[in-house]
Amino acid sequence: MSYLFTSESVSEGHPDKVSDQISDALLDEFLAFDPNSKVAIETLVTTGQVVLAGEVKSKTYVDVQEAARKVINEIGYTKAAYRFDGDSCGVLTAIHEQSDDINRGVDKTDKMDQGAGDQGMMFGYACKDTEDYMPLPLELSHRILKELAAIRREEKVMTYLRPDSKSQVTIEYNDDNSPKRVEAIVVSTQHDEFDADEPMLAKIKDDVINILMPRVIAQLPERVQVLFGTDIKYHVNPTGKFVIGGPHGDTGLTGRKIIVDTYGGKGAHGGGAFSGKDPSKVDRSAAYASRHIAKNLVAAGVADEVLVQLAYAIGVAQPVGVYVNTYGTANVKTDDGAIARKVEELFDLRPAAIEQRLKLRNPIYRETAAYGHMGRTPQTVTKVFESPYWGKIEKEVELFTWEKLDYVIDIKQSFGI
Repeated sequence: MSYLFTSESVSEGHPDKVSDQISDALLDEFLAFDPNSKVAIETLVTTGQVVLAGEVKSKTYVDVQEAARKVINEIGYTKAAYRFDGDSCGVLTAIHEQSDDINRGVDKTDKMDQGAGDQGMMFGYACKDTEDYMPLPLELSHRILKELAAIRREEKVMTYLRPDSKSQVTIEYNDDNSPKRVEAIVVSTQHDEFDADEPMLAKIKDDVINILMPRVIAQLPERVQVLFGTDIKYHVNPTGKFVIGGPHGDTGLTGRKIIVDTYGGKGAHGGGAFSGKDPSKVDRSAAYASRHIAKNLVAAGVADEVLVQLAYAIGVAQPVGVYVNTYGTANVKTDDGAIARKVEELFDLRPAAIEQRLKLRNPIYRETAAYGHMGRTPQTVTKVFESPYWGKIEKEVELFTWEKLDYVIDIKQSFGI
């Protein structure tokens, strides 16, 4: 019997995502000038205020206030009417040195013996819903908000848009777990107050259906476009007008959108957040590594759907557990336990090895902090950083290395595919 599955996304202007982006922008600043920095920064945003807290061990100095303001302005919070803007908000800093007790378990004489920065379990997931091996409901939710942000920045149509927004997509699946049709779409977007409530809300809903959605659908492959029928249930700003939003309407915190960051509720999540953490924290690096493994396993044809769990003890280099679940979709004549053992043979899962393989000691994290850490397109970019103390530097970095399909050949050879 068919079933429904739903995933949500939030925009770059959502308060929690504002916090994530500030935390990761600060992390990038530290890594740009000192790649060995140990960073764990949390951000809180509310009406007219930003609070930065956490632990840092680094040889460099970062003007954290200036970095935070730059992020806020780039997102689009530039008007006093928002009650939160980059030029006038207060920025309180409470960042201190990393605990020596924690650092002692992480830094070792032999770099490759570096211990995990904390205990915990991390999950990676991949399926054949999309070309990116991501669940379709989450992929569509992200695309809707990316396009909404593009429309807002163009300032040609829907000129009333403000930065804060959310989306949600419900997909009906067939018995074989293949997508059948789009059941429902929810879009809640912050906006200027430009008319009486009833005609204003009618205008916004009409624009979402007839301007936003055609632009989103046009970007999709044909096999996904056909899922958009005429019977989709649209809920646009279902509670009414949404003028008060952003950090003025709702306090934001780093790490509060971890399901949006990963797989939209598909697979599993270990509970650890990503943003603001350097890659010695396996909450982040091992989550990327497990996604890398799962995606390459599916792309190689080992299974149509894969969940990978890695688990670590603080200060210990080797994982305490490696788990693989193919949900009965394996295309090889071996059980999931045997697949997990091959994974351990193919991938070095020590934290330092993960950092090296995925090039994680680079300033690559600001780009991850909105619209999902997984399912993104790997690319090489040049980033510029300026410091009043160290001057201006340019760095060529690879983004989203964990999305590369660079182990497919090795996996096929190992499994005889």
